[in-house]
Amino acid sequence: MASTSYRVSAVPPIRRLEPGEPLNRDEFRKSISVFGLKIPASRTTEFMRTKGLKGSLLQLPKIKTVVQLEGDNDARILLLDFYQADRLPEEIVEIARQNQLDIVSHAVDLDYSYWTAEEILKSTLPESLIEDMPTAFTLMGHLAHVNLRDEYLPYKYLFGQVILDKNRGLRSVVNKTDNIDTTFRFFKMETIAGETDTMVEVHESGCTFRFDFAKVYWNSRLGTEHERLVSMFQPGDLVADVFAGVGPFAIPAARKSCLVFANDLNPSSAEYLLQNCGENRVQDRVRVTNLDGREFINRSVIEALDRPFVNVQPIQSSKQRARQARLKQPPPKEQPVQRVIRHYVMNLPASAIEFLDAFPQAFGTSERSKDIKEIYRIEGMPMVHCHCFTRELDAQRAEEDILKRAEESLGYPISEPSFHYVRRVAPTKDMYCLSFKLPATIMG
Repeated sequence: MASTSYRVSAVPPIRRLEPGEPLNRDEFRKSISVFGLKIPASRTTEFMRTKGLKGSLLQLPKIKTVVQLEGDNDARILLLDFYQADRLPEEIVEIARQNQLDIVSHAVDLDYSYWTAEEILKSTLPESLIEDMPTAFTLMGHLAHVNLRDEYLPYKYLFGQVILDKNRGLRSVVNKTDNIDTTFRFFKMETIAGETDTMVEVHESGCTFRFDFAKVYWNSRLGTEHERLVSMFQPGDLVADVFAGVGPFAIPAARKSCLVFANDLNPSSAEYLLQNCGENRVQDRVRVTNLDGREFINRSVIEALDRPFVNVQPIQSSKQRARQARLKQPPPKEQPVQRVIRHYVMNLPASAIEFLDAFPQAFGTSERSKDIKEIYRIEGMPMVHCHCFTRELDAQRAEEDILKRAEESLGYPISEPSFHYVRRVAPTKDMYCLSFKLPATIMG
């Protein structure tokens, strides 16, 4: 077998840039001389399958192995993974001799478009920054969001330009410039490449979400968690989403024929949530409020008793509606009125546990406590799904930490808690979802 030191490599040109120095794409041009066999066009497939050649064909990504000769339709060049003729394996030389094939040189021309974003960045950043170089970004519609550490900020425009160049459909790249606002859950950002346009459209779980990313919170990495939790809801369930954002839980749940009280303290989130309900045709089954989380929890129980959803039609597909019209069938029966909340969603991992202290008051000490006790003792207590962070990276210790804090905030023991690991958000911080049934003892 031939030594890999004689194989063709397509490392991009090295051009170390100074902070703020613009990227010159024209400097990333490279011509690589490789050797190949000049073969009859009619025998191309035969030679590509020849045992002695299969492992020696050119292996550069995105480069065709077979090249048509200009002005000669009857011949092809079968490119080999070698750049020195005297290093060709004897087996290849013998194949050429036996078939009377010429061994020829061919130039493979590469430019900036050939290399990946990671390859370009590694060839332009200082060597001291390459090892821990960030390569991940979050995609939202036409916008990419990066979170560059301090040492990479002098090269932020380089990162932005390369990411923009190498990802089709992108028009904007932004960098986080501050921590998440603890009140309204959004962070300051700056445009580091492309258009200054933070109005995005995201598709998730068969739903469409439109929002200004500079004003609200959205995390595309939580798509699987959104789907997991919604899968636990049953059609007809009444769900209370305490920190609803622009609707990643509320709207898919409504599309599943759930009824939803959806709340967010951020006025912009509540505004886009309301718009997204209309966009996804669930405005009749999602009730949007703009309240503090504790106030919402307190109001939600009485809201379900006194102002339940009524006259709500089941979700129908376009085919079902067409069939109904074609057969002149009566509309489907309205969904049953639900006065009991089945699920509380609390997706505010930085502080959601602290809001558990609102439940004893909502269920046990309100002016309607007698009516609340009566209906929930019959129907059963709601499930609470509380997202949270923990610094404990061991699973058992993480669960102990989360449960201890949750019980301290709630003020009551929690029976049969369920823990779901969501993701690692930092080297020393994990995100979990704690699910449990509210204890009936909170009603006194």
